[in-house]
Amino acid sequence: MHKLQLQKPDGRTLVLYGRAPIDAAEAPAAGQAGDRASHLRYHPLRDEWIVYAGHRQHRTFLPPPEWNPLAATIDPAHPTEVPRGNWDVAVFENLFSALGTQSATAPPAIVPTRPCGGTCEVVVFTQDQTASLGSLSLDHLEIVIAAWADRTATLSARDDVEYVFVFENRGVEVGVTLHHPHGQIYAYPFVPPIPERELTMQRIHFERHGTGLLEQLLANELEAEQRILHATEAVAAWVPVCARWAYEVWIAPRRRVGRLPDLTDVERRELARALQIVLRKLDALWKRPMPYILSIAQAPARGDHPYAHLRIEIYPWLRMPGRLKYLAGSEVGAGVFTADTLPEDKAAELRGVEVAHD
Repeated sequence: MHKLQLQKPDGRTLVLYGRAPIDAAEAPAAGQAGDRASHLRYHPLRDEWIVYAGHRQHRTFLPPPEWNPLAATIDPAHPTEVPRGNWDVAVFENLFSALGTQSATAPPAIVPTRPCGGTCEVVVFTQDQTASLGSLSLDHLEIVIAAWADRTATLSARDDVEYVFVFENRGVEVGVTLHHPHGQIYAYPFVPPIPERELTMQRIHFERHGTGLLEQLLANELEAEQRILHATEAVAAWVPVCARWAYEVWIAPRRRVGRLPDLTDVERRELARALQIVLRKLDALWKRPMPYILSIAQAPARGDHPYAHLRIEIYPWLRMPGRLKYLAGSEVGAGVFTADTLPEDKAAELRGVEVAHD
């Protein structure tokens, strides 16, 4: 992988990644980064922090193609966020970052507050605005994963970052505000509630049994076979037995790997292959782009977590053609998912979808 780091006129960082050496370029900026006023307020009933970022209210929302801020700059007088050139993947600090602040204090409230450290980055998967993550070649997808790993390592070294969360929102049904294929990275100043809870369960299992929890779950899935979508000696993809979404898929290295930078070259390539297959199956299922949230669970930035096991989770938002899975009263108010389908049935459907892949 080749890499070129640049600085935008407003001080934000832009990093370009490619399969070939990247030509010299100037870093454009689609706007001027304003003052961030993000802060955290504590939720005493849920024991969690809420991010307040009022400056994001007027961020770019579904612009027409000619005003796409993630397209390569054609006219320097009307710059976008990325330059022209021979790069494959671009990562830059979000102009409307929810995390990070210039203030050393937070506004007082009747609950604890504190300044919000960390940062948010945008990951442009490709210069082709008609493409998707799943349509990329295997070599290109490998660069995407390598970029995720590189940013994880870089952001984890910051004093104000405790957890690096990589994700993609795909489709207007999920709330995407830009159509250009891209993902995001949130570098949190704390370990978020869901990763924290999952890490706790993995730690407890490790202390009791001496093995990884996901490692054991995956071994059981491989033995059962009925929910497996793809498996090699290095990586597996499957509909989990405890799937909450109809077509939920997990992808993980079979070895207990804590973080993206810890993947071997073989694991990274096989992870890219599994991701390509799964995303193409989801799009081919009903012959339409599948809206989904993709998230990556990994170990925190600091500390020793031998029990942590990296995985990609994909949550498709359609439960059948034209019908969304809404988070309603039980899910939002009580935290209990109600699944209308069985994981075994959905896995069988996805296994039956034939797709071409690299």
